[in-house]
Amino acid sequence: MQPPPLSSLTTLLSTSQTPSSAITTQILHNLQHQHLWTSLQTHELATPSPQQNALPTPMFLISGIPPNRVYTHPDEQLFLLEKGLREDDVAAERLFVLPVAQGQPWSLRRMAAVFDALPTPTIPEGNEGKDAPQPQMRGDKDGDNEAASSPEKEKERRLAEYYERRGEALRTKEWGGKRLLLAMVDKGMGGDGTVVYYVVQEGDVKPRQN
Repeated sequence: MQPPPLSSLTTLLSTSQTPSSAITTQILHNLQHQHLWTSLQTHELATPSPQQNALPTPMFLISGIPPNRVYTHPDEQLFLLEKGLREDDVAAERLFVLPVAQGQPWSLRRMAAVFDALPTPTIPEGNEGKDAPQPQMRGDKDGDNEAASSPEKEKERRLAEYYERRGEALRTKEWGGKRLLLAMVDKGMGGDGTVVYYVVQEGDVKPRQN
């Protein structure tokens, strides 16, 4: 009896030259095919070694755009509710992912180096709330056209207010600073392993009362 064929992921991982690149490849595959992220990229950076007096350890980050927002700060969520907006109304932003394996040694100094390497959060290009005027359809009366487009214009106005407020929050970090997803691979159950994602961010989020 022949053994079952290797999975496409196992075959892909067999081409990786180092454990770090293998984990990165696995997370990249998971984000693309299971969570449907787009515009995926890998970024190599050097961080301090867990051992003192050792050379910097090369590692990888992944960045991409998720199909939906992964995390919303509680104060930002409250502002959206006050403006009558949903999280689906706001464009998803590029997010960075740090691939790690369970049991991999880490230190606060090394994690701080990762955050130092992250770019400063910015509002995605084209979402600053500036909207071009819509052309008037031929044969429509001005009043009817304005009435039909008034809900859309009202939503555009509220989105413009949101992006303006978000720009202020980015400068003050009141809606949080840099953040990333910690993607941890657990191979304790065998096979290719299970991937669990954790949100990690600068500072702390004050507890909110229900």
